[in-house]
Amino acid sequence: MYTHEDLARLQAQSLKMQSWIRQQTFSPENQKTLRRFSSWEVAELIFQINQSTFRGRLAAEPDLPGGEVEPDGRQRWFSLDEINELRRKMKINRKTLMPPRPAGKRAFRAAVANFKGGAGKSTVALHFAHAAALDGYRVLLVDFDPQATLSHSMGLNDVAEDYTVWGIMARDLIRETDRMNAATTGAASGTALPRRTIPASIRDLGLGELRHGDFIKPTAWSTIDIVPSCANAAFVEFASAQYRHLNPEWSFFAAVSRYLDGLGDDDYDLVIFDCPPAIGYQSMNAVFAADMLYIPSGPGYWEYDSTTSFIGQLSEALADLSGFGPTFPAGKVSLPKAFADVRFLMTRYEPGNDLHRAMFEAFRKVFGPHVAEHPIEMTRAVEQSGRFLSSVYEIDYREMTRETWRRARASFDRAYEEFRASVLAAWDKI
Repeated sequence: MYTHEDLARLQAQSLKMQSWIRQQTFSPENQKTLRRFSSWEVAELIFQINQSTFRGRLAAEPDLPGGEVEPDGRQRWFSLDEINELRRKMKINRKTLMPPRPAGKRAFRAAVANFKGGAGKSTVALHFAHAAALDGYRVLLVDFDPQATLSHSMGLNDVAEDYTVWGIMARDLIRETDRMNAATTGAASGTALPRRTIPASIRDLGLGELRHGDFIKPTAWSTIDIVPSCANAAFVEFASAQYRHLNPEWSFFAAVSRYLDGLGDDDYDLVIFDCPPAIGYQSMNAVFAADMLYIPSGPGYWEYDSTTSFIGQLSEALADLSGFGPTFPAGKVSLPKAFADVRFLMTRYEPGNDLHRAMFEAFRKVFGPHVAEHPIEMTRAVEQSGRFLSSVYEIDYREMTRETWRRARASFDRAYEEFRASVLAAWDKI
C-alpha cells in the first residue's frame, strides 16, 4: 500500500534528478542562455536578404553591430539584441526590416488550445514565440498549463504559484470584490445591495497588493517575457470553485483579460497562451482573453475525435458564460465571446504517410479555410528539440547536418508565416 508519504519520497528522488537534467539541458548554472546566430542565418533566414548584400552593408557602415568574429575570420555571430539593432538601423531597397504592426492597437492575443495531450500545444507556442522574436516582435507568453512545459522550455523552473495565473485570478477576485462593494456603498438608489466578504485566509496572502509586473518574468530571449506556471498551480481549479462561492457575481473567466488590459498597448506585440489539455477555470480565462484560437492536432483519428469534442465542449462552455449576470463590467471585453479567427494546425505530420495525408484532407473537408495550409512536419530535429526543451531556432545547426536542421526550421517557418498572416488579418478586427 502506498500513502502520501510514499509519493512525497518519490518526488524527493525526482527532484534530485532534476538538477542533473537541468545541467544537461541548460548550463552548469541551471540558467538557460540563448545562442548567437551566424551571419548566414541573419541574412538569409531572418532578414531574407543575400549574404553578400548583408556583408557589404556591415563593411560600408561601421556603426552597425558587427557581432563576434570566429578566430578564422570566416563567420560572424550575432546576439538577438544585435539582430534587433540591425533591424532598426538597416533598410534594404529603402524598405524597413521592422515587422508589420497596426498602429494604435494593443498586443494581439492568440490561444494555443486543445483537449489532447501530446497534440503539440507547448511546442507550437514555443516555436511561434521564438519565430516571432526573430521576426522583430516583442512577445509575452502566458503559461496556463500546470505541467509548465512552456515555462521549463523558456528556462524557468523555480516558480512560486503566487506568480502564476492562479495568483492573477486570486488578485482579481480581491480587487473585483472590493470594486463591487464600493459600488454597493455608493448606490444612488439607496437600496441595500449584498456585500461580499473575502476571508482573511485569502486576503492575508498579500496577492491583492501584487503589482502588474510582478507576474511577468524575463527569459533568455531579450524580447520574450513570460507569465510562468508550476505544478502547484494545478490547485487553481479547486481554489477557483471556492472563490466563486465567496462571490458568485465575480466574472472569474475574465480575470486574465482584465490583467492584460492593464498592460500598455505598446508593451508587447503578441501575447501567446499555452493552454492545459482540459476545459476548466484556467483554460476558460485563456480563451476568453484570446483574439484568436489556434488549435493544434496530430494526424490520427483519435486526435481528430478529440479536437471535435474540444470545440463542442468549448462552444457549450462559452454559451453558458453568455448568460452571466449584470455585474459584468463594461469596457474592453464583452459577452458573448467572439474570436477574430479560429485556425486548426496539423502537427507531427509525415507527408509520405498515407494515413496522415488522408487525415489532413479530412480536416480540410470539415473545417475548410480554417485549416492551416502548412502542417508541422515530424523530423529528427523536431524530436531532438522536444527532448532538450528547446526550439529548432535555439539548436545550433552545427550539432547536426545542416539539411536536417534546415528541413525542421523550414517546416516551422512556413507554419509561423501562416500564423503571422492570420494575426495581421485579424488584428484590425479587435
